[in-house]
This record gives sequence, structure tokens and C-alpha cells, in this order.
Amino acid sequence: MKTHIDHLVVMAHTLAQGVQWCEATLGITPAPGGEHAQYGTHNRLFKIATPAHPLAYLEIIAINPAAKKPTHAEAKRWFDLDDAALQAAVALEPRLIHFVANTDELQAARSALKAQGIERGPAVHASRHSRRGLLQWQMTVREDGQRLFNGALPSLIQWGQAGDTEPLRLHPRNSLPRSGVSLQSLAVMHPSADKLQAAYEALGLTGVALATGPADLVATLKTPKGTVLLHSHGVSRFPV
Repeated sequence: MKTHIDHLVVMAHTLAQGVQWCEATLGITPAPGGEHAQYGTHNRLFKIATPAHPLAYLEIIAINPAAKKPTHAEAKRWFDLDDAALQAAVALEPRLIHFVANTDELQAARSALKAQGIERGPAVHASRHSRRGLLQWQMTVREDGQRLFNGALPSLIQWGQAGDTEPLRLHPRNSLPRSGVSLQSLAVMHPSADKLQAAYEALGLTGVALATGPADLVATLKTPKGTVLLHSHGVSRFPV
């Protein structure tokens, strides 16, 4: 099994705040994204791909105030977006909170994590409209919305529908123009680095540096404003 970095997730209090932060911090304006009706969120995107990370893009995501609230009162949004501590943190400034890993064997990847005692969540079918057609994917989303390990354990995504011969045909990387920003590295620090190491190995995840320490994700980006480091600073959910 092989998994690779698919995209980084930056949470903003509002999408307008996220765009302003992106322009001020990275020196670019993110491309239009879309809406995720089932989770009441919307996003903006830009490509950060390199030869080492050929699929990589960055997603700025925020709760959509115009979206309908979930009919089930206990329903949680993905990526811990309903977590009060996380919401308080991003009210001050958008923040890197998570990353998503691409796999073409989603169910096998879920089983590999279960063997490690980790419930990554069921594979949820999702979609949104794009300028090049309907984007469809399956992604692991826990019912409680938790990212796990302070966002250091990636959510798993498989693009396309079952039986697709070209599952990456409508991957966002194919429609996003070059942004001038590129992902140089992604590093993870966590008190439970040994558990994360075992999980990464079970998934066949490469391209992520891992060390023991206070919880943090650190993405190093080359941008029009020079080298920029994005940190998660561990907010907020602790391990499984």
C-alpha cells in the first residue's frame, strides 16, 4: 500500500479572512473552490505541487454561514471544525490544522489503521461542482468529526468513483494553475510519535518527517514572499 500527501488543510474563521491571510502571508490569491453541502463548509484552493509531492494543493476551509444546518442535532463537521478551542484559535488567525493523504486502497488503509487500534472513521462519499466537472471522492470522516493526534494522523481520500479507470482525472491538481507556492516539506512533532510512526508505516505513507515533541504540524512553503513556515501548534484534540 502506498499513500501520499494529497492536500494541506488551513482553517479560517471566515473564507474572506482566509483569503486576506493568504494574500498577506503567502503573497497569492487562492483560486475559487466550492461548497460541501453535507458539512456546511466552503473552501478556496491553490496548487503547491512539486516533483516530491505531485498531488499537493492547499485548501483554505471555513464554515459556510449561508449553509443549511445539519438536520441531525449531534452531527459534527469534518476536521474538528466544531471544536471550540480550534474556533477560538482561528478567530485570531487562520491556521494549518491537518493534512489529507491520497490512497487507491481506501478500505485496506482503514483496515491497516484498525489493526493499530485506530478508528479513522467510515469512508464517506462526497462531491462538489468544479469548473471542469463534478469532483467525487471518498474520505474517512469520523462521526465525531475528530482529526485525531492533533491533526497529525491524515484523513484518507480516494478520488473518483468505484471502478474508475482514471480516478485522478478530475483531481484538483489538474484544474488549478501554478500558484507560485510550492511545498518543500511537511514535518510532524507529537508526544505519541511512536504510534504515529506505526500508523504511517501501516499506510505506506512517505514524505512526512516525524519526531517526538509537543504536538505540531510544520509545512515549509516556498512563496513569492520567501520561505514561509505554517504551524498548527497542536490545537486542539489530543490522541485517540
